[in-house]
Amino acid sequence: MKFAASNIALPAYDHVRELKQLRQLGLEGLEIAPSRIWRETWKDLSFEAVNLYRKQIEAAGLEVVGLHSLFFDHPKLGLFCDDDYHFETLEFMVHLSMVCRDLGGKTLIYGGGRKRCKIPEEEAYDRAIDFFMTLCGRIEEHGTCYCFEPLGEEKTDFINTVSDSLRIVKSVSSPALRVQLDAAALSDSNEIVEQTFLDARPYLVHVHANEPNFEILGSSGKVDHAAIGAFLRSINYDGYVSIEQKMIGENNTNRALAKSVAVLSKFYG
Repeated sequence: MKFAASNIALPAYDHVRELKQLRQLGLEGLEIAPSRIWRETWKDLSFEAVNLYRKQIEAAGLEVVGLHSLFFDHPKLGLFCDDDYHFETLEFMVHLSMVCRDLGGKTLIYGGGRKRCKIPEEEAYDRAIDFFMTLCGRIEEHGTCYCFEPLGEEKTDFINTVSDSLRIVKSVSSPALRVQLDAAALSDSNEIVEQTFLDARPYLVHVHANEPNFEILGSSGKVDHAAIGAFLRSINYDGYVSIEQKMIGENNTNRALAKSVAVLSKFYG
């Protein structure tokens, strides 16, 4: 397994100094929340700005894993948004795929922006499958892939479990839609069991190591990182495990991140 961290742990908009320290902590990759580096993540985002960030990351000895926190600054967009925004959502997600490609990344982790509210569950699945068939047809040539991030019921009412995400992935049947595992969500859904990892194995491309509220790994005592690491090794997972941790400590953010890297090394290494 390879280790990465999200830039949500770093100061917003300018963290070149911190990037240079991540390799020293033992990290190989960086996962990117677009709104953490650019104030405008869509129509005014230039290729030059994307390329500059890629060069800064590579100069620090890191590679880009992909993107997450995709809809943070575009709350009106989403899988089940108003009809007026449905086309814009599709265009935005195609755009993010191109940004991911231009950064040298592969995975786009789809967390927020998918509450179905009054839409019946089966209709929601049908809509999601249709939407991703269209989206995947447009991004397959990018060499990227979207992954649903299963989240607890307090965060979303659609795709709460790995099996929920697998249902759509298998129906769409495209290399541009794969599976991601999220440590805190696995705990919420009681899916830290061998069968979950066996089912996910053929489609698994990304793992988030995290805690409730994005605290330092191991701090809550609620997530069994030892078991998750063991199950990942048992299926020979060799992709990235990415620390999803909020910024802690304004003057030395990497001190808190170093504590999580130690937990990552202990249980996932």
